[in-house]
Amino acid sequence: MERHPGLGPGEEVNPGPTVAPRVAASAIVVRDGDGGLEVLLVQRTQSARFMAGVWVFPGGSVDPADYASDDPEGLHFALRAAAVREVAEEAGIRLDGADQLVPFSRWITPAHLMTRFDTWFFVAPAPWRAEARVDGEECVDFRWTTPAAALAEHAAGGLPLVFPTIKHLEQLRAFGSVDALVAHSLESEVHPIEPRIVMVRDEPHVLLPGDPGYESAGRTA
Repeated sequence: MERHPGLGPGEEVNPGPTVAPRVAASAIVVRDGDGGLEVLLVQRTQSARFMAGVWVFPGGSVDPADYASDDPEGLHFALRAAAVREVAEEAGIRLDGADQLVPFSRWITPAHLMTRFDTWFFVAPAPWRAEARVDGEECVDFRWTTPAAALAEHAAGGLPLVFPTIKHLEQLRAFGSVDALVAHSLESEVHPIEPRIVMVRDEPHVLLPGDPGYESAGRTA
């Protein structure tokens, strides 16, 4: 069992019926840097109702316009299209193409919360010499950083991160290059991860699939 650092900005516990999650996509934009694999993080504006001020991977909800009626992949096409669109809007980077995005993970917001997303995360190699530029509205800053450096700064209290971003960075720090990460992602099967929140001594804790108590938490939710 891992202790949750607290609900993220704008997250509210839902006392009523479970809310259906919105389908969303997020891009883990990566490049090779002098210190190894680097990831792109953007900072959400402090005025945002949800996740204000935190550093995240670019992403957002899938829109009807993201679907191509003549594409046989349907949702998978829409997810990639949404990820490409959000990277362009939030970080000013135009990816080389949706077909270059490789599925990495799928996270579903815990059923106990009001605002929920069913988010697919895609590895997206940055185009050569790509320069990031935030929109100044939804996102107000950006940085390229190694996963280890981001986690260290967060632990020191200097980089606001939320639970899913932390868990992704912990996975990403195992890879030394873009090629290594892409190769791993191409060979891996994506399984949905839906954290479950339990209260221990009046404090929220997060359980992930495989953690002791995860299944029983689902039955009693």
